Amino acid sequence: MAVRLRAEYVEGMTATASLATRHHALPEPPALPPGSRVALVSPSGPLNGPHELERAIHTAQSLGWETWVGPHALARHGYFAGADEERAADLIAALQDETIDGIWCLRGGYGAARLLPALWPVLERAHPKSLLGYSDITALHAAWARTGLASYHAPTARAALTPFSREHFVPVVQDRTEAMWRAPAATVLRGGRVQGRLAGGNLALVASLCGTPWAWDFRDAIVVLEDINEATYRIDRMLTQLVQSGAFDGCAALAFGQFTDCPESTSDGARALVDVVQDVAQLLQVPTLLGIPVGHIDDQWTIPLGAAATLDADARTLTLRA
Repeated sequence: MAVRLRAEYVEGMTATASLATRHHALPEPPALPPGSRVALVSPSGPLNGPHELERAIHTAQSLGWETWVGPHALARHGYFAGADEERAADLIAALQDETIDGIWCLRGGYGAARLLPALWPVLERAHPKSLLGYSDITALHAAWARTGLASYHAPTARAALTPFSREHFVPVVQDRTEAMWRAPAATVLRGGRVQGRLAGGNLALVASLCGTPWAWDFRDAIVVLEDINEATYRIDRMLTQLVQSGAFDGCAALAFGQFTDCPESTSDGARALVDVVQDVAQLLQVPTLLGIPVGHIDDQWTIPLGAAATLDADARTLTLRA
């Protein structure tokens, strides 16, 4: 059963909305050094079995973390990891437990956005906690941003951390060091160097939040977008929605990640992804990169959404906390 959005939730968001619409960087939650206690939860799709949970626990322990596993982490209800109430209960328990420092989502899939109305009254009063994950977890990142708190677009807990991903995970989440990352394989669609806060995530989720109380505010932001299993015409459609809704108005730059298994051809014809993205870059007249290592890939950056950064499109670099 879907968790319903009650009117008082929307009214209660008025005070905190100003936090999400301010243009400077958001305060980051506490770092998660070794010794931190991290919750492992499944707010979206189900795991494929206990072996994925075991791998997640092992990975967390390899980072020096103590783990708390949500009671419904292995649940399954259709294409959800349990009913809405069960998934929300695990997140709420983690948010309300003051001994838990961070929440690492086990996987994406679909379903996190359905939980936002139930989470909101708790989230805006909860002790700040780090949130980690990507894909469908973009919906939760948007809610964290709405409270005025940064979060981490990071590998999900069930995935094996490759050496590359670990190298770009630990400095951001555990050490909080400034870093300049290079994406030599990225395509420069429009050059320039800008500063801004990082925002965004999965394109389909960002588009789906338009018109909701949790829609992203991209003013003065370096917008990071990625996706998987979307034909190019659907990517075109979602980007058009964001343009025409005004979601991109005032953004500082676009940094497109990987678009994995996104076919460019249909029975009606073909159009290259680079051409679709180029249209948006030219329309917005902002620095734009395509192909940074973010998205549904094994080797990916961990992006502190809400944190200050500098994008140098010509040099193909992203400097975190600059």
